[in-house]
Amino acid sequence: MAGQVHSVTMDVTGTVNVSDGQDVCRAVRAILSARYPGHDFTILSTLYHDFSALYQGHYPGYIACETPYHDIQHVLDVSLAMARLLDGYDKSHSPDQQLGPELAVLGMAVALFHDSGYIRSSDDKQTQHGAEYTKTHVSRSAAFMAHYFPQVALGQWAQLAEKLVHFTGYEVQPEDIELSDPKHRILGAMIGTADVVAQMADVAYLNKCRDHLYPEFELGGMLKQRLADGSEHIIYSSAEDLLAKTPGFIKKTITERLDGHFQGLYRYVEAHFGGANKYMDALENNCKHLESLLAKNDPELLKQTLHRPE
Repeated sequence: MAGQVHSVTMDVTGTVNVSDGQDVCRAVRAILSARYPGHDFTILSTLYHDFSALYQGHYPGYIACETPYHDIQHVLDVSLAMARLLDGYDKSHSPDQQLGPELAVLGMAVALFHDSGYIRSSDDKQTQHGAEYTKTHVSRSAAFMAHYFPQVALGQWAQLAEKLVHFTGYEVQPEDIELSDPKHRILGAMIGTADVVAQMADVAYLNKCRDHLYPEFELGGMLKQRLADGSEHIIYSSAEDLLAKTPGFIKKTITERLDGHFQGLYRYVEAHFGGANKYMDALENNCKHLESLLAKNDPELLKQTLHRPE
C-alpha cells in the first residue's frame, strides 16, 4: 500500500514528488538555472512558498484549497511540466527567438496561480465550496494575480498575466486573447499545454476524474446544460458516464487544444528529455487503458482502481 501511495504522488518520470512544493521548487530551479546560467531565480522560492501557503490555508485572507481534483498536487505537477517545456523550447531556438529568463519566471508564476480562483476568501458568504467557482475560476485567478503580483515585484507583468491565464480555461477562446508580442502567445500556449499534459499524464488521472473531478463538476453546475429552447441537456449522468466519455474528451483535447490552439508545443518537452515525450506517452497510455476497460462492457470495472499498468 505504501508503495502505491508513493507512486501516485510522483511526477511522470518518477523522480519528483509533486505533492511537495519544496521538492518541485528545487527541481524547477535546477532546470531553469541550467538553461539560464547566471540569472537569479530566488523569486521562485517566494512564489512556491506563497503558493503552498495559499493552498494549505496559511495565506492571509483565504481558506485552504477545497477542490480535490484541482489541488496542490495538480498545480505543482503543471508547474514542473511548464519548466520542462520552457527548457525544451529555448534549447531548440536561437537566442533571438528564445523566451528568456524573465518570461520564464512570468510563465512559472502564472502556472503556479492558474487555479487560484478555486480558493475562497475567508469572508466568502456567497458559496460553500471552491468548486462552485468552476465556471469563473480562470477570471478569479486573473484577479488574484493582479492583486498578488505587485507584492512580489512582478507588478509590471500583472496585466499580461491576466491574459495568459485564460489559456488554461474555456471562458475565452485562445484566438480571442489579444496579445501584441508573438512570444507572449507562445508563453500562454505553453501554460495551457502544461496544464493539459500534466493532469492527463498523471498515473491516477482516471481515478481522479471519477472520484474528484465529477463531484467538482456537480458542485460547479457542469453536469447539465440549458439549451436555447429552454430544455436541459445532460452532459454527464454519473461518474462512470464521465469516464465513458473521457477517451473522446482526451482525443478532442489533443486535436483542438494541444495541436490546434497550442501549436503542438508539447513536442518541446522532447528536447528537455533528450528525445522521449514522457507526458504524451503517459497520456496516451491512460487513454488506451480506459478504452480497454470500456471495451469489456463491465460497469463494475469502472468502480475499481483504474491506475494504468506501469
